[in-house]
Amino acid sequence: MGHHHHHDGHDHPHVHLHIHSDELPRAADLDVPDEELNRDELTRRSVFRRAGLLGAGLATAGNVLDATPAVAVGVAENSVPRGGFRWLAGDHHVHTQYSDDGKYRVVDHVRHANAYGLGWMVITDHGGPVHAKIGVDKVNPDIKQARHRYDGTLVFQGLEWNIPGAEHGTVFVAPGRNEASFLKEFELGYDGQTNETVTDKEALAIAGVNFLADGVRDRRVDDALMLANHPARKGVDSPHEIRGWRDAAPGIAVGMEGAPGHQAAGIPKPHGGGRARGFYEGSPASNAFPGYPRESYYTWGGFDWLTATVGGLWDSLLAEGKPWWITANSDSHSVYADSSVRGPNSDFTTNGRHSDPVHGGALNLTDGDFWPGCYSRTHVGALDFSYRAVMDGIRAGRVWVDHGGLISGLDVRLRSQGGWLSSATLGGSLHVRRGTPVELVISIDLANGPNWARFVPVLSRVDVIKGDVTGPVRDRDTFAAPRTKVVKSFEVNKSAGTVAFTYQLGRLDRPVYVRVRGTDGNRVAPGFHGAAVDPAGPAIDVVGDADPWRDLWFYTNPIWALPY
Repeated sequence: MGHHHHHDGHDHPHVHLHIHSDELPRAADLDVPDEELNRDELTRRSVFRRAGLLGAGLATAGNVLDATPAVAVGVAENSVPRGGFRWLAGDHHVHTQYSDDGKYRVVDHVRHANAYGLGWMVITDHGGPVHAKIGVDKVNPDIKQARHRYDGTLVFQGLEWNIPGAEHGTVFVAPGRNEASFLKEFELGYDGQTNETVTDKEALAIAGVNFLADGVRDRRVDDALMLANHPARKGVDSPHEIRGWRDAAPGIAVGMEGAPGHQAAGIPKPHGGGRARGFYEGSPASNAFPGYPRESYYTWGGFDWLTATVGGLWDSLLAEGKPWWITANSDSHSVYADSSVRGPNSDFTTNGRHSDPVHGGALNLTDGDFWPGCYSRTHVGALDFSYRAVMDGIRAGRVWVDHGGLISGLDVRLRSQGGWLSSATLGGSLHVRRGTPVELVISIDLANGPNWARFVPVLSRVDVIKGDVTGPVRDRDTFAAPRTKVVKSFEVNKSAGTVAFTYQLGRLDRPVYVRVRGTDGNRVAPGFHGAAVDPAGPAIDVVGDADPWRDLWFYTNPIWALPY
């Protein structure tokens, strides 16, 4: 989980997160002896050992409060650069001509993602009867060809799951001989559109998550992940459903889009479509969760209300001690200012795909998407450049997200002070003796050049958000965390290089978590729960006047501090 330790001849306790061994990659599963591993797995295990990660809670726990102390083999923090991880930017939500509302070839998206600097991406065409029967098989050779052609970008095969009774979700698997057939079986059995007549839709969704977990456990696929997409757009992802997916398989259902795609949709007319960022246009579905307020159906600084609200649903999960991560992506279907149109004679129902796009027409200024990597990025701390390392990093919560290239990189750690120095990074847990002084150390690489809108973003402020870990909730439709708020804001007074900040949490006597966000400062307002909780948070986006380039934010995933 990114724990690194300075030792002077003594070991000290740190958190060990209990998980089932079938959720671990084989190289990290100590129940699998060295002699049963292949060469690649042995290499990976040696990397884990050198980094002090074996036995340190490599994968996500069911609940951080289930942790017990353990003794770890540690390495000096300065023995590996930038926290010991290779930070790979990616996008887990991309549509092609194999979606009924898509138009681009796989290679078009991969080529652009590679040019925009993405190290990984997931092809997620819409689930449904046509895709399940035709498209999931047909897209696989295109993905394999793109992998070969652009080996600098890891290309996963996935799909956008119509979650029964809820919104959409990304489902993807590690590449392998069963990738297409496994996804096809999942889609036929558990997609909401393919199984519309099923009455207990929430149970079918849980069964789908369990199918993915079983597939990994039974080694049908090497790995699988699920992330909830645009969760508040229509209000149909109720809090108890989100908790249900997560609790059914904490190593599979690991998070949600903190910021949706379709960000270009907010560009005002006449230069853009003049709609809402993310197409969050204030319109709840007929089956929306009744507890959500009107404000939840809009983005706030381009982020989903469930994430952007300090003390909101995301924080309510973190306050339970439940790992639940956020991401950002393009949801790219039709790219703003591109000149292509869908190819002639398309018959999606028959062929499972649209004809190849034709380029060279007028610029599509009303389209609402960016190319993968152009605007939204999900940065994953991976141990190496590989599919499994990316999935391991997502599962571990070593993830931060940004819009518009607001910053170039960061390292965030909780660490103890005193005779021994231990630390935890994003997604991790720091286990310290009660009363030990703890501090948050933030290092941020500012934007090192122009973004894809041809200006250099300027980070204005960095906020530290802290909440108490209060344990499981009685009401699983809870979406508030009253003991979470912004506890410190740092002004950034330089425009290049690296900035560093330290926040003292003091001598802890109770479990807490912290997370970090930053802004260009162009649009801020008191948060949904008021200025006492969030004095200068993201402002609610205005439909028709929400230029995404003028309102940039970054968010990190949390770190827990658990005194014992």
